[in-house]
Amino acid sequence: MSDNNTTQTSDFSSASLLFFILKWRKPILIVTFATAIISAGVSFMITPRFLSTAIFFPANNSSLSKGLMTEDAQGKNDLSKFGEEEQAEAMLQILNSDKIRWTLWGKYNMMKHYDIDPSGANPQTKLSNKWDDNVSYKRTEFNSIRIDVLDVSPDTAAMLANDIAALVDTMRNEMIRSRAQAAYEIMDEEYNNLVSYMKELDDSLTVLRNKGVQDYETQIEMITGVYYQAIADNNTRAVKELQMQLDTLAKYGSASKSMTENLEFLRERLVLQKGKYDEIKVDATKDLTWKFVVNEAVPAEKKEYPIRWLICLLYTSPSPRDS
Repeated sequence: MSDNNTTQTSDFSSASLLFFILKWRKPILIVTFATAIISAGVSFMITPRFLSTAIFFPANNSSLSKGLMTEDAQGKNDLSKFGEEEQAEAMLQILNSDKIRWTLWGKYNMMKHYDIDPSGANPQTKLSNKWDDNVSYKRTEFNSIRIDVLDVSPDTAAMLANDIAALVDTMRNEMIRSRAQAAYEIMDEEYNNLVSYMKELDDSLTVLRNKGVQDYETQIEMITGVYYQAIADNNTRAVKELQMQLDTLAKYGSASKSMTENLEFLRERLVLQKGKYDEIKVDATKDLTWKFVVNEAVPAEKKEYPIRWLICLLYTSPSPRDS
């Protein structure tokens, strides 16, 4: 019984709707046509915007010195290796930094470009909101970074997207260089102090060599044997000369031995420090790209927004409340 009532009600509603449409067909057609005209006019009043997209993969998070100068059997510092999720998230954090915004806002005079009155109320907030409406970054399912830029000028959209991608390298290098520069200055001072101290030791050893102290242990052994032989031979002159040499060795020998051992130790330390010094110097003075560019942004041939047929369709379609 209830199924029959439902069917009858449905048939009645359909018949009523059809009767209503036929009765009011002219007003409905007029309203629909007028709405279509108005929506088309509205769509033409909307300034078209063009989309440009740049896509890149983050590189492995390794410093230039580690990638080029450090032995790495496991390939952890491979500069040709794509970065992972951690590197992609770091890139997004850099992309969302205020410095990138301010740099491009100044370069392209975005306040004027977006028709924002700098003397009006909250111009920076308006500019930031406008920027967020037109510029977006996201990490794709492939772990790459996508930069989308909408603009009224297709050329400006492409240039902005490419400049944003380029600034990632600039900022990353500045961050690394600022830290490496401080370490380099410390390492440079320590390295030069070590070289200077080793030169002082070498100069002192040169003075002792001129006094006849060459190799303390070898000399003391040789001269002592010759000295006792001279005594046995009753060679007074040789004994006197050898005694003078033994006195010189006794006076300067321990100092010579100590400085020689110290110098050998410092030479080994200098080799290690020189390696670290060269590595940190590279990080402090050289730049590196931190991304693999997949697609550079190019000017779009077709506008991305507005889609006029969709606007007309949305305006002329009945809303849920109408049904």
